[in-house]
Formats: sequence, C-alpha cells, structure tokens
Amino acid sequence: MLDAAELALLGVSAGVKLLLWPAYHSTDFEVHRNWLAITASLPVGRWYYEDRSEWTLDYPPLFAWFEWVLSLAARVWDPRIVDIDNLDYASESCVAFQRLSVMLSELVLFMALRRVVHIGGCTTQGKVAAALAFLSPGFLFVDHIHFQYNGFLLGILVYSLAFALEGRDLLAGFTFAVLLCFKHIFMYIAPAYFLYLLRHYCLGDQGHPKTIALQLSKLGLVVLAVFAIAFGPFWTMGHIGQVLARLFPFKRGLCHAFWAPNFWALYTFADRVLAIAARCFPGLIAVDISQLSSSTRGRVGDTRFAVLPDVSPQVTFIATLAAMAPSFVLLIRSKLTPSRFVQSVVLCAFASFMFGWHVHEKAVILILVPLGVLIARSPPKRVVRMHAVLSVAGFYSLLPLLFGAQELIPKASMLLMWVLCSLNLLKVGGLSAWQCLAPIERLYIIGHVPLFALTELVPGIFGQLQFMPLALVSVYTSLGVGYSWVGLASAFLLKPKDP
Repeated sequence: MLDAAELALLGVSAGVKLLLWPAYHSTDFEVHRNWLAITASLPVGRWYYEDRSEWTLDYPPLFAWFEWVLSLAARVWDPRIVDIDNLDYASESCVAFQRLSVMLSELVLFMALRRVVHIGGCTTQGKVAAALAFLSPGFLFVDHIHFQYNGFLLGILVYSLAFALEGRDLLAGFTFAVLLCFKHIFMYIAPAYFLYLLRHYCLGDQGHPKTIALQLSKLGLVVLAVFAIAFGPFWTMGHIGQVLARLFPFKRGLCHAFWAPNFWALYTFADRVLAIAARCFPGLIAVDISQLSSSTRGRVGDTRFAVLPDVSPQVTFIATLAAMAPSFVLLIRSKLTPSRFVQSVVLCAFASFMFGWHVHEKAVILILVPLGVLIARSPPKRVVRMHAVLSVAGFYSLLPLLFGAQELIPKASMLLMWVLCSLNLLKVGGLSAWQCLAPIERLYIIGHVPLFALTELVPGIFGQLQFMPLALVSVYTSLGVGYSWVGLASAFLLKPKDP
C-alpha cells in the first residue's frame, strides 16, 4: 500500500503534468501516433516496412507491441488516432490520449524507485532522491512536453538495478534483456551487465565448473528466450534483415541537430572557432569553406569539419570503448558488490554519452537515473557533488528542445525549482548538497543564470552567428558533464564505498 507521502507525490506529479498538456510537442508526438496507427492497422509482417509517413517504426519489437496495446485503447478513445492515412493528426482528444499514456506508463518508474527506497531501508535520503528522480526536469521536459516514453523505459531499467541490489541476478538479467527489446539504446550499458552477471552470477564465489556451467546455461537460456520471443516472429517471416535495418540506420552525422553536451560538442565548437580564425588570418589555418554549415545541422548525413579532422563511427566506437575502461576496472576488482555494479552502469552510460556517435542530449537521463539510485543509498560526499553538477548541466542542456516563447517561463521555473530542492534537500552528514560543493562548482552552477539570460532572453545579439546560442549552451554544459564524469570515475575507483 502507498503511504500518504507517496500519494501526495503522485498527486503533485499528476497536477504538474496535466498543466503541461497544452504545451508544445515535438515531431516525436506524431512519430508515436503513427506507430499506434501502424500497429493497429497492419499485420505484424508489415510493421517494419510501412513508410507512407517519414516517421517509420524504428524501435525493437517489444516497443512495437507496447504501441499495439496502446492502440487498442486509442481505437476506443478516438478511432481517428489509429487511422494510418490520418497523418499529423493532433486533435485535443489525440493529445489527451497520448499525454495520458505517458503519465500512466511512467508509473513503472514510480514503482521501481519505490522498490529502491525500500531496499535501502526507507531512509529520508532515499525518499528525497526518489522523489527528485520521479519529478526531474528530464522527464517533464522530454516526456511530458517534447513527448517520449523515457519514464516507462527507465522504470524497467531501475527495476533491473533493484533486482541486482536484492541479489536476484537472474531476474536482473531477464529484465535488462526485456529492456533491450524495448529500446536498443540501452546496449550502451550492456557491457556492464555482461561482466557483472558473468562474474557475480555465473562464476560466483565457488568457481566449481559444474556450477559455472549451470549458471551460465540458465542465464543464456533466459536471455535467448526473451530475444526469441521478441524477434522470433520476424525471423520466421524472413523479415529480420528489415527490422535490423530500421534499428541501426548508420546514415546520421556525428552530432545531433542539438549538440549533446559531450566531447564532440567541444570538438565541433573548436572547429567553428578555428574556422572563424581562418577567415581572420587567411593562409595561417587551412579551412574547407564548403563544410562550414554541416556541423550545425547534424540530422542526417555525415558531419564534416572545416578545420579539424573528420570523425568516423569507428573512431567514436574506439573512443567509447576506451572510455568504458573505468567501468570494466570496477567489475574486475576482487570485491564485486551490487552497488559497485550500479556504479559501473553509471560509468558505462557516461562513456557512451561522452564519445558515442550521434548522441542525443536527452540521453543524459540514462546517466542520471542510475546515478539517482546511488544517491538514494547514502553515497559519499563527492558523489553527491558530482550529481549536483551533472544534474544542473544535463537538465539545462535540454532547454533548447523547448524553443517556443510560451515554454520559456515554465521550463525556467521547473528547472529552477528542481535545482533548489535538489541542492537543499539532498544531504550528506548533515550538510546539504550545496554546502558540500567546492567553490568552483558553486560558481559553475551559478554561471547557468547569465547563460540563460544571454541565450534565452537576448539571443538576437549574436546577429548572423545563429548557431552561437546553441553552441554556448552545449559547450558550457559539456564542461560540467565532463567534469562530473572525471569526478565520479575517480570517486568510484579511488575511494569506492558500498552502501
């Protein structure tokens, strides 16, 4: 049974999200409406071939079935929602249905966070951390305004982490396999799962060959069964190639249109600065003028640079793998605990965010949610500090997604209120997160205020440099994200603590 505080949290959450229904929604709204129509109107064998809309189905099969289940309710709610020829349909009833579907599916996240809190003994710190995670600007901005189902998906991830914390490794592996069949972006943290389950579940403490073989067989069968159920029908129909082609379209550039705050944002900005310098000092710096606009678009095609060397997917793969080394080190150490596993998941997600190919800024939530699980379990002061820096930088980097004038005040208010609550309510040893911060970290967080004024209130001052407001946001937040990555890696590796 839910207690009074949990019911109050759900009430506040529902009230805030209902107020956001009339807000702007991105093209992702039509993406998911079209997927409702595809799964409702066509036989399964046509789902991954349908292309009358540009928003084709490109998520794994379990998410397609999730859309199919929603389409059953949508047909009753408003049959026009699932009309496959009714493109760009966004009536009030359609908006209400899709917004409501996000709210209801997000209850998976609420229940998963609640489980984490109970595992940790229902401490005040755990309850505060869980509430902040559930009401984070990441979900409010991306799911309830922009429109996606990240809360639902990350709820499955939190359940998997919770099972690992409970010592139920096989169930954790099963849940993660299910998650991969919902959305393949979670492959980025699969190496952490693989190493942990191999060492902790299969090898264990005994190391007896028969036990290892049995555990390995059980884990393999469970994972294979999940993938067989999800992908098997498409394999038997001979459509697996088409499904994989949809899931992995390697035709996008290095950077998304909105630069994610990672290493490549700094790299791209450096190329821009060098290109401008080349114009001022011709002959001093070699520049390819034809590529000056490519790195600001980034939606499709190869991102090309004017001065710095171009970056291939192979380079980002190697860089990402190298950046995952701290995560692997954590899992190879002799003392392997579930808490150390969650730390490795955080570092794995961080590595893919910092150096991955065509990373979306929204992917920062994939770092912050498992980090929130650690914050709920009485972490060291340094981890709380890095969480503060990362959450402010990461959530601030999402502001450009909500570019309409009517979203200016709501997005600023929600972010400010959440940051103030987080910095004051999260505590370590009687000190608030704000009191734990080093002076340079406080200065960095405060620096977001003039950044907001410059890029959101008076963006016209940049004249023809239209890319500059977005670039400033990406570069400034990249510094905070990179700083927190180094800080967390050192905190986990040099001073590990297993709550």
